[in-house]
Amino acid sequence: MTVRQKSRKGGSAPLHLVLVVVGAVMAVPLLYAALSGFKSTDELSRNPVGLPESWVTSNYTQILGSGDFWRLIGNSTLIAVGTTVLVVAVSALSAFSFARFAFRGREVLFTLFTMGLMFPFAVAALPLFLLLRSLGLLDNPLGVILPQAAFGLPMTIIILRGFFRQIPGELEEAATLDGCSSFGFFWRVLLPMARPALGTVSVLAVVTSWNNFFLPLLVFTDAQWWTLPIGVQQFQGQYSAEYAKVFAYLVLAMVPALAFYSVAERQLVGGLTAGATKG
Repeated sequence: MTVRQKSRKGGSAPLHLVLVVVGAVMAVPLLYAALSGFKSTDELSRNPVGLPESWVTSNYTQILGSGDFWRLIGNSTLIAVGTTVLVVAVSALSAFSFARFAFRGREVLFTLFTMGLMFPFAVAALPLFLLLRSLGLLDNPLGVILPQAAFGLPMTIIILRGFFRQIPGELEEAATLDGCSSFGFFWRVLLPMARPALGTVSVLAVVTSWNNFFLPLLVFTDAQWWTLPIGVQQFQGQYSAEYAKVFAYLVLAMVPALAFYSVAERQLVGGLTAGATKG
């Protein structure tokens, strides 16, 4: 082993230690919650840290056998998919216009979009509620999908615009010479090349929608349309004294998000890397 290799190995040891510590901080609470879900409430009070003395699987099976739990997952999935499709479609077209066309007021309009990042949702809660009520969108999935997509536009447009601007102009000129229209270039050339960026913003949109609690709580009064975060809050209130069941519900509520992220992790990291190194 050379001196340089020894130096690199020694220099990476603190980084590995930090990664192990961060991983433990994130994994230990999840493991504790999963094991606690296999205990009874009495055992959890007597033995909060150790392994279960008798594995109580009914805490999990009762939840998995509940139609309400699966309805919550279905509602969250419907809203997340609808939000993602809408925000990505609109943002891709908008980012294409901002990136590839020169028109008067382009930078001013783009600045207005970026200012949306500084606009807190809590400020818009009351006007948004009144608007949705006047449009008849309360207790309607569109009442959540449309505002979520609107609040997701600024960040998505910023990411896609930066990616689209890095596509060489010669490529667009060649497509134009071949008889390709502007929309044809966008649809046939630009979008396939932007798959990493589209994958990244799609993952961000799904995660943001899945974890959204306040907006569905504001829009839905009918339990039929409640999403998973609202279901978790209601379950905690209903079974506040049965800690083991609450832990089991929390773990099962996290499983879809963790499964999605494990599948989409490579796409997310690949999209961020492509956006950082492309040029």
